[in-house]
Amino acid sequence: MDNENISMQDMRKQEILQCLRKMNFRITKQRALLLDIVLAGNCSCCKEIYYEAVKKDVEIGIATVYRMINILEEIGVISRNRLSQIEYKDCGAEGEMYRIVFDDKTEITLSEKKWRQVVASGLRSCGFAGTQDLKSIEYGKRIVDWEKNSQVKD
Repeated sequence: MDNENISMQDMRKQEILQCLRKMNFRITKQRALLLDIVLAGNCSCCKEIYYEAVKKDVEIGIATVYRMINILEEIGVISRNRLSQIEYKDCGAEGEMYRIVFDDKTEITLSEKKWRQVVASGLRSCGFAGTQDLKSIEYGKRIVDWEKNSQVKD
């Protein structure tokens, strides 16, 4: 049974690493270490993850832990409220990935959650939206229902 759990954990780790690579994140030793600790499921908060990580890498910082947890939360793998409960779903399964290409050929890839944050904050900072929440976005023949997080028409 333990070998089966280790195998499932390793498969899950590989899925998450692949998802992170798709989003153009480098897979550093520290990120891999933090992912192992999170997947072990023995920690319930960032501080506990940090204390566990420092035992294995004294150079890891608390900011690195928080950044990694934010990334994992953004791609839908974990919920900060329930760190010990890893959500077993495909990375990005809740929505599409959005790639933005700039004229200097640099690219960024955003999860749907992050893309929505960018759009909402951009509309607010440009003065197009105040305190109201977005209802939907239409582009071309597509309508995205902002509240239901789904594409209505294509």
